[in-house]
Amino acid sequence: MIAPASFRYELDAETGVATITLDRPERLNALTFEVYDELERTFRALDGEPGVRAVVLTGKGRAFCSGGDIEDIIGPLLERDAAGLLEFTTLTCDLIAAIRGCRRPVIAALNGTTAGAGAVIAIACDVRIAAESAKIAFLFTKVGLSGADMGAAWLLPRIVGLGRASEILMSGDFLDPAEAHRIGLYNRVVPDGDALGVARELAVRLARGPSAALAVTKWALEEEAAMGLADALDSEARAQADCMQSPNFREAYEAFVAKRPPRFE
Repeated sequence: MIAPASFRYELDAETGVATITLDRPERLNALTFEVYDELERTFRALDGEPGVRAVVLTGKGRAFCSGGDIEDIIGPLLERDAAGLLEFTTLTCDLIAAIRGCRRPVIAALNGTTAGAGAVIAIACDVRIAAESAKIAFLFTKVGLSGADMGAAWLLPRIVGLGRASEILMSGDFLDPAEAHRIGLYNRVVPDGDALGVARELAVRLARGPSAALAVTKWALEEEAAMGLADALDSEARAQADCMQSPNFREAYEAFVAKRPPRFE
């Protein structure tokens, strides 16, 4: 049973969709050490949580997440030694690894300002549904840090291409939703107030699908980034042969023959 203290967690048992809501609206859902830690542990747990088939991540109020809290994180970091700083940056990267390692589809509903660490969390999700007000920026160079933070230099080029990622990460400038959508950073842009609902609709649709096959798809997208074509073809051949032994493959066939929707396990 997942019961975080620093954000809200809800599971719709009927659909299998879990919703995580960052809940510090007065601070634009800025991250604290506790939020980082609990998010990382929650996504690790969701990977095997019974009944969870898809995850929606959003923020309360007028922001998705504005990054690290100036008072609760940035200030204290200035007092840490090198080992303490590395401990923190490792924690932030562990969160991204947990999101990417979660075998459930993870959909971000971006309802407003998405900046810094919040932007990296957004691109670590599998799909991004953004409100018309959801501007996004990777602000790290604006505060004297590398734009390559929390895996951004690996994740972002795979979404928008190397040239665009280079400009976005080096400039640290905000992108408006229309531009973010045009370059593929946002999957969809919807009217303000609709992002969470649209994200949940997609999550429900994916939750009705074959969970094991979706997990293999997510795994392949991650692992094949480091493979040559021959290794990728071999990996996919083996993975698909395994999926063909799943009851879901037979169920899809029987549902097609019977002209009814499949009921996947």
